[in-house]
Amino acid sequence: MMRSLENELKECARKLLTEKKVDLIIGYSKSPLPLRSTPCFIREEKDVDSLIFDLTCSNNLATYLQKSKCAEHRKPNTDPTVRMENRCKIGIIAKACDARSIVQLILEKQVKKEDITVIGIACTGILDLKKVSDRLNGKEILNYNPQDDEVLFEGKDFKKALKLSDILCDSCKTCLNPDPSVYDSFIGEPVSGAKTEKQEPMTELENLSFGERWEYFEHEISKCIRCYACRNACPLCYCEECVVDRTNPQWFGKSTEFSDTFTFHITRMLDTAGRCVGCGACIRACPTHVDLAPLGIKIEKEIKERFGYTAGLSLDATPPMATFNEDDKEEFIM
Repeated sequence: MMRSLENELKECARKLLTEKKVDLIIGYSKSPLPLRSTPCFIREEKDVDSLIFDLTCSNNLATYLQKSKCAEHRKPNTDPTVRMENRCKIGIIAKACDARSIVQLILEKQVKKEDITVIGIACTGILDLKKVSDRLNGKEILNYNPQDDEVLFEGKDFKKALKLSDILCDSCKTCLNPDPSVYDSFIGEPVSGAKTEKQEPMTELENLSFGERWEYFEHEISKCIRCYACRNACPLCYCEECVVDRTNPQWFGKSTEFSDTFTFHITRMLDTAGRCVGCGACIRACPTHVDLAPLGIKIEKEIKERFGYTAGLSLDATPPMATFNEDDKEEFIM
């Protein structure tokens, strides 16, 4: 199935470039490392065959639509009378979570819909490399082969099949909206039906005492090395200067002391409240496997209950932090 999906994807990308509907395709290509793909940027039809789409396509490509990064895709300006903000037309391959991120970027006026062509693609989930490594005891993987509901992994001295549902990213297993919410072309067959309740990870924590919950978050946050991979992987973290990088004034320290690290993560969570689409890119990018997904899910749950809003589902929606309703809950006001 993956092979036919890739062929359909290549045909669509080739047609867009040939007909000059886009100047650039943002997609995935094979990485030299096993179980990994890498973002690629294709301008010429001859390079279309390098496109892939499989269980390793974990990056949220919407990150490359941020204003600061879109500037890198501008056409060379040979006419001084032409204003430099004229960007190239971009085609972008979008899984469901990528598409929701694109919707948010459009709503927040970071990108114009008329400047991009969204190639929506059917996605049943991506591999969690940590889960795979744990189940294979850290053995070096040289090849893998998806087989229905299993994946066969091969190394120098082993072959082992793992159940696909056991090694998918948690954000994929709990995704309630597995089909792209916006697209101009769609590749594959829609993934029908919700999978599990997205609030389950937080429900388990909510049943713990305050002290036990604090221990969980203290354990996770203490693993952080302040590399900011989570921030860089997030398509909704697009401030030209992040508050954590400011030195005048300096709002909080840059050390890995718990108080500084805790403040960074809470600040980032609050900044993405009502905007986060739960793609899990931040968690996958983290080299120390800090998992604050339950906190993000809790915030998302509160946004849904208070404002009836789920990020990235509609281009006609108004984000809750950009509007006011007299009927909003205000029980926190004394």
